[in-house]
Amino acid sequence: MRAVTWHGRRDVRTETVDDPVIVKDQDVLVRVTSTAICGSDLHLYELLTPFMTSGDILGHEGMGVVEEVGSAVSSVRPGDRVVVPFNVACGHCDMCHAGLQSQCEVTQVSAFGTGAALLGYSKLYGSLAGAQAEFVRVPRAEYGLMKVGTDLPDERYLFLSDILPTAWQAVRYAGATAGSSVAVLGLGPVGQLTARVAVHLGARVYGVDPVAERRAMATRHGVTTFPGAEDARGPMRFDTGGRGPDAVIDAVGMEAHGSPVASAMQRAVEMLPTQAQERAMTSAGVDRTAALRAAVDLVSRGGTVSLAGVYAGMASPMPLMEMFDKQLTVRMGQCNVRRWTQDLMPLVEDPSDPLGLTDLVTHRLSLTRASEAYRVFQGKEEGCVKVVLDPSA
Repeated sequence: MRAVTWHGRRDVRTETVDDPVIVKDQDVLVRVTSTAICGSDLHLYELLTPFMTSGDILGHEGMGVVEEVGSAVSSVRPGDRVVVPFNVACGHCDMCHAGLQSQCEVTQVSAFGTGAALLGYSKLYGSLAGAQAEFVRVPRAEYGLMKVGTDLPDERYLFLSDILPTAWQAVRYAGATAGSSVAVLGLGPVGQLTARVAVHLGARVYGVDPVAERRAMATRHGVTTFPGAEDARGPMRFDTGGRGPDAVIDAVGMEAHGSPVASAMQRAVEMLPTQAQERAMTSAGVDRTAALRAAVDLVSRGGTVSLAGVYAGMASPMPLMEMFDKQLTVRMGQCNVRRWTQDLMPLVEDPSDPLGLTDLVTHRLSLTRASEAYRVFQGKEEGCVKVVLDPSA
């Protein structure tokens, strides 16, 4: 089959690899009809290279049609149309019962002390082959796979795999309600959906992003936008009686612009031998925390900072004095995809498309053009907000 494989920093290729096969009785093989590039894929493309192996198959946002099922799978059968969650969870352990599927006790990657295994996301999370391919093997599929209808296009369902529940969780963690105020830092794919979810719930929503096309997209969905945090501070405080928004959601994460020292340290790590890079990342790695610091600065006293962007630094500095003084609540974590399925499916299937899911994808390319797609997405070129790859083209 054809698949998108990793070969080094900013080096991804579409290659012919072996087809996946059923390995365990709860496995399912899915023929992928649509697969997306996620913002967190760019961390593998640029920063988390010490944990990658040449030839790793990328991608954790996918959907398609069931081809083959393991002997213990009865929830789906060949021919069913399904969405593939990015995290692999058993559905039965205490963490899964608590709605923390990203911390599943059965699939945790003990070798690195990390949470539940993830599709296509390095040895830190289980070294599973990803969904940017013609076929993908889905472990623990009896619980994980989401069977969906056949009448709506893929783009209405695809984002249930990751970015839509990630956005929903971020807004829920932020405590957004009708009449509250929420700022979203970063208007990439997760930020766009985060802002729309908050608007849908009745909040007054501000968005911050330096890219004009991303601001324009958010504005279409009822978001007041600004190019930078400095531009936003005065107007947001004026609108909120001098306090600042009730919640700020950081949808940027560890590669934020405006963090020159951390950026230089990350480049220095890249120059080390591979094993030394891994040791440095797991003991002294730092993130670019400009977005996090902006969130702490902008949010109201007594407010909430919700982190949807991925952070991975073990030694990243935090403005703890300010956080303590402002008495902030901070919530974060990998999305618990299956926790939110029942909340989101009615919105996804609503004929009115209340979250504007048909207005997110800016680039649709063949799987064979993955290298170009990664470059354009990372560079924010051509007004790129969200890329979907078609394995059949």
